[in-house]
Order: sequence, then C-alpha cells, then structure tokens
Amino acid sequence: MPTPPAEPPRARSLSTVNEEIRALLADGGLVTVEGRRRYEELLVEWAAAVRGDVTEAA
Repeated sequence: MPTPPAEPPRARSLSTVNEEIRALLADGGLVTVEGRRRYEELLVEWAAAVRGDVTEAA
C-alpha cells in the first residue's frame, strides 16, 4: 500500500524570520562567512514569507 506524500514543512511567519534577521544584524553576525550565508538564506525565506502574506490577502 503506497504511503501518502509527506506534507511540505510549514513556512515560518514573516515576523519570526524578521526577528532572526534583526538578531543576526544586532550581533554583528555578518562579519563571518557563515553569518553572511545565513543572512542570504534568511532573505530568501523572508521573501517567500512576504509572497505568502500577499497570496493569503488576495
């Protein structure tokens, strides 16, 4: 019997991602290569959250 497909992970809220970005910036996290990489990942996640908010509003 086939198993049902797994649900995709729920995206974090815009405010949660924004808080993490602010914390990274406040801690000077962009100084390291890892910090810059994490910042770029968070920006992608933030943009997806913004698109999600717009889609829900429509």
